[in-house]
Amino acid sequence: MKTFSSFSLFLLSLTFLSLQASQGSTTSSSYKDTQQLLNFKASVSNPTFLSNWLPNQNTCNFTGITCKDSLVSSIDLSSTHLGTNFSLVSTFLLSLDHLETLVLKDINLTGTISFTKCNTFLTTLDLSLNSLSGSLSDISNLGSCSSLNSLNLSNNGLDSSFLKDSPRLNLEVLDLSNNKLSGPSVITWLFQSSCNGMQQLALKGNKLTGEIGPTLATCETLTHLDLSSNNFSVGVPSFGDCLALEYLDISANKFFGDISHPLSSCHKLSFLNISSNPFGGNIPVLPVQNLRFLYVADNELHGEIPSWLSTACSNLIELDLSTNNLSGTVPSGFGACSSLESLDISENKFSGELPIDIFTKMGALKKLFLSLNGFSGVLPDSLSQLVKLETLDLSANNFSGFIPSALCQGTETNLKELFLQNNLFTGSIPSSLSNCSQLVSLDLSFNNLGGTIPPSLGSLSKLRDMIIWLNKLQGEIPQELMYIQTLENLILDFNELTGTIPSGLSNCTNLNWISLSNNKLSGEIPAWIGQFSKLAILKLSNNSFSGRIPPELGDCKSLIWLDLNTNKLNGTIPPELFKQSGSIAVKYLSQKSYVYIKNDGSKECHGAGNLLEFAGINKEQLNRISTRNPCNFTRVYGGKLQPTFYHNGSIIFLDISYNMLSGSIPKEIGSTMYLYILNLGHNNISGVIPQEIGDIRSLNILDLSSNRLEGPIPQSLTALSLLTDIDLSNNYLSGMIPEMGQLETFPASRFQNNSGLCGYPLSKCGEDPSSGLNSQHQKSHRRQASLAGSVAMGLLFSLFCIVGLIIVAIETKKRRKKKDASFDGYVDSRSHSGTANVSWKLTGAREALSINLATFEKPLRKLTFADLLDATNGFHNDSLIGSGGFGDSFRCSTKGDVYSYGVVLLELLTGKRPTDSADFGDNNLVGWVKQHAKLKISDVFDPELMKEDPTLEIELLQHLKVACACLDDRPWRRPTMIQVMAMFKEIQAGCGIDSQSTIATEDGGFGAVEMVEMSIKEVPELSSKQ
Repeated sequence: MKTFSSFSLFLLSLTFLSLQASQGSTTSSSYKDTQQLLNFKASVSNPTFLSNWLPNQNTCNFTGITCKDSLVSSIDLSSTHLGTNFSLVSTFLLSLDHLETLVLKDINLTGTISFTKCNTFLTTLDLSLNSLSGSLSDISNLGSCSSLNSLNLSNNGLDSSFLKDSPRLNLEVLDLSNNKLSGPSVITWLFQSSCNGMQQLALKGNKLTGEIGPTLATCETLTHLDLSSNNFSVGVPSFGDCLALEYLDISANKFFGDISHPLSSCHKLSFLNISSNPFGGNIPVLPVQNLRFLYVADNELHGEIPSWLSTACSNLIELDLSTNNLSGTVPSGFGACSSLESLDISENKFSGELPIDIFTKMGALKKLFLSLNGFSGVLPDSLSQLVKLETLDLSANNFSGFIPSALCQGTETNLKELFLQNNLFTGSIPSSLSNCSQLVSLDLSFNNLGGTIPPSLGSLSKLRDMIIWLNKLQGEIPQELMYIQTLENLILDFNELTGTIPSGLSNCTNLNWISLSNNKLSGEIPAWIGQFSKLAILKLSNNSFSGRIPPELGDCKSLIWLDLNTNKLNGTIPPELFKQSGSIAVKYLSQKSYVYIKNDGSKECHGAGNLLEFAGINKEQLNRISTRNPCNFTRVYGGKLQPTFYHNGSIIFLDISYNMLSGSIPKEIGSTMYLYILNLGHNNISGVIPQEIGDIRSLNILDLSSNRLEGPIPQSLTALSLLTDIDLSNNYLSGMIPEMGQLETFPASRFQNNSGLCGYPLSKCGEDPSSGLNSQHQKSHRRQASLAGSVAMGLLFSLFCIVGLIIVAIETKKRRKKKDASFDGYVDSRSHSGTANVSWKLTGAREALSINLATFEKPLRKLTFADLLDATNGFHNDSLIGSGGFGDSFRCSTKGDVYSYGVVLLELLTGKRPTDSADFGDNNLVGWVKQHAKLKISDVFDPELMKEDPTLEIELLQHLKVACACLDDRPWRRPTMIQVMAMFKEIQAGCGIDSQSTIATEDGGFGAVEMVEMSIKEVPELSSKQ
């Protein structure tokens, strides 16, 4: 018994000692964790967020820290912008002994993924939204993290250069979206050993190309695959037995061909997005057994909605068939889509009356998009039965009659967005719209509505957008709008409104777009508008406003567009108007749809142009504006607003022409570094043109005409290398016109009626202006230069023709048989800009080729391929020497040389030849660059240049803008080589341009050098409709 007691005592002592040892080990590990975390805090650039990481605090109470058994098991420091390097993360965090999860999303992490010592517990690593660089193959350095199964490196700067070795990781989740991966080898490299175990793979937003091959067919465990927004230009790969795949996104590529067969076995698919590809034919048969989300938008599909889709839609939650060429109407079987919450069939060719009986059977419907179709008839009151409806978009159709007064009838109203613009509605705006208590956006523009704006709309306490321009509204703007303190956009242009701007609007401090132009408003411009710190656009033109321009407008911290032309304003231009220059940060206008209509400058047409909100309006309907405006539009630009400055901006559009302003031009105007259009014409402004205008290096259009300005034209204006139009006529200017820069390129009419002004293009200084001798002298010199150039060009052309005739004589017999055999084939017609790729089969059919030049203007005529054959007398491409690349067909001129220079400059900047890169697909170098202009344009630069010096990006972007100016589709808009040299001098002088800016082309918005401040960025996101 005594022996047993001794043994028990021994066991008890041993247990006690073991517990003490365990506690001591835990304490030691906890102390080690604390020290490593404190060392990490000391190493970061911005430790503010880690203020409670202190030596005397419990580690498990540190911000972002989660513990298990008193040891650090999880760290989440997302969006703290700490500023650190991956090597420090590796040293202090990844080496924590019991860490299982590390989330460092958006912390300003830099460096490369270097060799890492990792514990055996880490399963999840999220380093997304940072600035990591280096090669994708560097992820092999995480091989020591033996338990790692989820890795997120999305939105970094990883590239696919020098891929080597196998990744040696057994990952289940891998996200590499929005990096700089390119080429055809990435997927093969990722799966070169095996893809067993991989469940989710995201490669969205890279530049991957080439064949995907059979690799994916072997990934039996893959449930989620995102290949969207890449450069794949192949047939859809086979997914094999597709046993597990539930999510597939291949949108925004160039996949083509049959998609039904590759997906035929994917019965578990619940999400499928094939939008923004060139799939043609009818809507393909797809595996819909478990499909919940189906997006087939922006393809080349035609025909009617197939019956199999209507019978299989009972499980669908979202269906997007928008932006195709589908026709007919909505099938009656769609009434069985009992789970459907979002239906988008906008931008097709559907017609007939609204199939309301079908829609009312969709009890779950929340979003209905039918815009840009051909639906007609009146809207029935039964629309109110769609009680769950949150978004109703019927814009750009042919609906007529009255707007139903029963839209929000009943106690349950969920309608948040009502878009009825660009139809044929008549009558008045129903006051019962105030019953739509959840309404956020209301757009009734481009109709024939009359009457007044109902005061009852003031009760819509959640309304952000009141857009009712181009109607026939009368009366005053209701004071009751003062109660809508959420109001952001008040756009009432082109109506017949009278009275003053109601004082109640001073309560609406969230306004960022006020547009009341082309009405009959009067009174003074209220000084309280200066309180609107978010106001970015103020348009009050073509009214009868009087009094002075309030200096308080300079307090609008976001004002970038001010249009007050054609009013009765007097007094001086307040210098305070420009005091925000250099500090404006625009963030309220991103992705707003707009058109900018440039005026023709005729006597009846006042102002530089008109900026109009344009969401949901058919561009072919723009001619309706001309019935309310005396202007002929010289050019129409359209797209989405995207400012390219974020902290140091200035006003970009200032038009106060056609008023009664007096006094001098404030010298403070020179601080508006992003000012693009300045129109002070047709006032009584006196004094001299301030030298400081020459500091506005972004200035593109300058109109100071019809004032009382005197003195010389400042020499500083020669530094305005982006200036494309100037008008200084009808003043009292004197002295010699400066001979350098852009001023040499404008006609005499831009300087006429200034009695003391001389120099080219006017009479030579010291000569009688009426003699015209100087003009003849100048023309003589130019004629001599032109003659010498013509002789040289003639000799060169003659030599070329002789050589060409010899080659043709030798090749004619050889080519004749080939010509006859191929004449019934296809001719591929590519424009030099790469913006259009169209194939015509040489048959008798007269297929129309529109030549409206993407300006939204009516085509002058329709040119057919048969017309081309007649005009060329049957010429064939086999009769030509060489083949088309980037060349333009034109009469020999210096503008052609400028275009060629632009192409050479692109070659230097991109490191690519004009026609032979696999990245171009069916395009060429110029077209490829223009396609990338709507994305982050800096991606086109040669990576080798960036490797040598990453700080070159801004300078390269400036050179790229020069290249795009040389490549303008309109030869007369291309700069001269003198102007190109002036641009290069500007770059050398250090004129900064935002590296994130885009270069929009004429088919997408402002030209390459026409609008530096605002550009168009089209992002094909579905999220806005989901």
